[in-house]
Amino acid sequence: MMARVAATVGTVALAGHVLPAATWLPGLRRACFPGLAGIGSPGHVALTFDDGPDPASTPLFLDALDSLGVRGTFFLVGDSARRHGQLAVEIAARGHELAVHGWRHDRPWLPSLGRELRDLRRAAAVIADLAGVAPRWYRPPYGILTGGRRIAAAQAGLRPVLWSAWGADWTQRASAASVRARIARDLHGGGTVLLHDADRSGQGRWRPALAVLPRLVADWRAAGWTAGPLGEHWS
Repeated sequence: MMARVAATVGTVALAGHVLPAATWLPGLRRACFPGLAGIGSPGHVALTFDDGPDPASTPLFLDALDSLGVRGTFFLVGDSARRHGQLAVEIAARGHELAVHGWRHDRPWLPSLGRELRDLRRAAAVIADLAGVAPRWYRPPYGILTGGRRIAAAQAGLRPVLWSAWGADWTQRASAASVRARIARDLHGGGTVLLHDADRSGQGRWRPALAVLPRLVADWRAAGWTAGPLGEHWS
């Protein structure tokens, strides 16, 4: 009897861990969870970057954004921010918003609320110290928002935000043209765009995103949309 109860409790816990991660599905997210999809003011596009900071690539994005007169939100991996603290400080000093992308870029295979909460609080504390202001936003690695990660974010005072359009710029076959076409297909005014300013494979897969930035901003301006960080997205 006790074994049956334990098995039932384990099944319920696993379901509570896994089922919220279905918000990774873009159609479901946009239709049922618009806030999580980053749907904001219709005339605004939230420009966001994941996986940095990386000294090899992030400074190139900062220079490109400066030349375009655009600011964005950088979702930083906490351990990378700790190791490259001066670069994180520079991102903030250039007027961009710093947000949390976890402590390490790992997948949440098993429920572990305690670990998730410790890692999020640790990452948020590092980023707050570097930026001089507490981060507001959280995007889980791989966009997998499990039940545990959702609870941990709430307890850490962070709001989860995924995206409504991405360019799949991290894939091996990505090009500036493919990134631009995919974003144009999915993006509407008020959307949140995901790009990557760093490449965890070490193969320079951030290059298509960097190359396409001027064209993306030109496309959005032609549509009458402004681009900026998430902090300006719901104003």
